[in-house]
Amino acid sequence: MFDKIPERIKDYAGRFSLVDGVPFKLPVAATNSPALMAIFPIDAEKARAFLPKGIHPLRLWKKALLIVTVIDYRETPIGKYVEYSIAIACTHGRKPAPRLLPALFMDFFKAGQYVVDLPVSSEISVKGGKGIWGMPKHQGHLNFNISEERISSQYDLDGKLVAYVEIEPPKKTCIPVRTKAANYCSFRGMLMKSDIFLDARCGVRLFRKAKARFVIGDHPRLQAMKELEIGDAIATVFLPSITGTLDDHVESWFLDFDQLPEKAPEGMESVVDLSLGEGWLSPPSAPIPPRTDGRQ
Repeated sequence: MFDKIPERIKDYAGRFSLVDGVPFKLPVAATNSPALMAIFPIDAEKARAFLPKGIHPLRLWKKALLIVTVIDYRETPIGKYVEYSIAIACTHGRKPAPRLLPALFMDFFKAGQYVVDLPVSSEISVKGGKGIWGMPKHQGHLNFNISEERISSQYDLDGKLVAYVEIEPPKKTCIPVRTKAANYCSFRGMLMKSDIFLDARCGVRLFRKAKARFVIGDHPRLQAMKELEIGDAIATVFLPSITGTLDDHVESWFLDFDQLPEKAPEGMESVVDLSLGEGWLSPPSAPIPPRTDGRQ
């Protein structure tokens, strides 16, 4: 995939925007930011329960895919923060797409990922990401660690472990990546879609060489995801330094239901009083369950 950044975005480089009180130097981009990704097979039918109408699991063979992506944003218009994405690979349309093909023809099948949870380090990231792009951001206790043995990230809330992910580093990170990735989210009773253009080099491990671990802790936030029958990783990716540019174009559609929801969805009231603070919560400290394969 070699999607180029649109010329309209390049044209306003060096200019500024002020949206909902959040100042941006344009384009809205991040540089010098390492990232990890781990992809796990999950039960496709059970995955449907996490997706709104019109969003369908992207299936490889009989399985859907859980995508865990953590980015250590080091240089952005709103400061440093970690972003921990837990998502299900998906397509968008009236009917489910065929198996496998959406992974090859992503634009045609409107493929991307539906973000189930998206904790971040700073309050300003919540204010901008949720209020402007509709991403389900909230503050969490997060870290991002790189060593010779593993690349890992932990996510805590209320003193409890929500999730922990680790991957084994690849031997080389020389594969070029230049692509557009689509994020689908639910906010304000709307299905929101935003795109990011990535330019980086990465290292990839596939199938048996994809050594990864994803742990859902005892915090109630993600307990329902344990029903997805998460299997062993089929791919891991490490990007030592990404350049990511957010598109200035956001799409949205009404979420529709068989009956009028009894409870109003989270809306702009969750955003308007947030500050522009770049401070982080304390580092995560909940214990991580020991491995069951004997490795340290």
